[in-house]
Amino acid sequence: MAVSGLVVLVLASSPWLWTTLAAHGHLYTAADAPAADVVIVLGTEVAADRQRPGDRLAGRLDTAAELVNSGRAKVVLVSGDGGGASGDEPAVMTTYLAERGVERRRVVADPFGLDTYDSCARAREVYGVERALIVTQSYHLSRAVTLCRQLGVDVDGVTAHCDGCGAALLAEKSVRDYFASGKAAWDAVRDRPPAVRSPVSPAVEDALRG
Repeated sequence: MAVSGLVVLVLASSPWLWTTLAAHGHLYTAADAPAADVVIVLGTEVAADRQRPGDRLAGRLDTAAELVNSGRAKVVLVSGDGGGASGDEPAVMTTYLAERGVERRRVVADPFGLDTYDSCARAREVYGVERALIVTQSYHLSRAVTLCRQLGVDVDGVTAHCDGCGAALLAEKSVRDYFASGKAAWDAVRDRPPAVRSPVSPAVEDALRG
């Protein structure tokens, strides 16, 4: 019984193990991140006023601004839900970055990054990104890195700041991400197309030339 229970546990954990092991060697802090032309910032909830980022999103954007201002990245691709329940994530992200010294011409907004898989797929298919940094919190970073690399984007992950994120919240999100790894593995296995298909956009290339 104990052996069969262990087998079940290992099988249930295999998607999480996949994301963890595949991301090994590709995780950095903002201070030691390698350089890349593009940094992808994954969206999440905005604040109650629908005008400002929530704590987790602000941490991701602060980290991205740090990468741009230090010369480690040139263009920011903000990828989130433009019609999300909490507000227009990419619009809020763009404004916040501008307030932190990132020129608006250096920010490209993808309003159809409806989940992590879609953000990675669209970065490659729509915006032509082949090499990038990706920024999110530690509990989410391995899954994001693994999915992007699976989808053809050579990414390195950068751990986002998370001022105001308490231990209980981080534990909750870590558990959620453990289970989300199952969906990530299934999406990757079946090569799911993104929920919204768009024509190829030169926006990132134009921003790099600008």
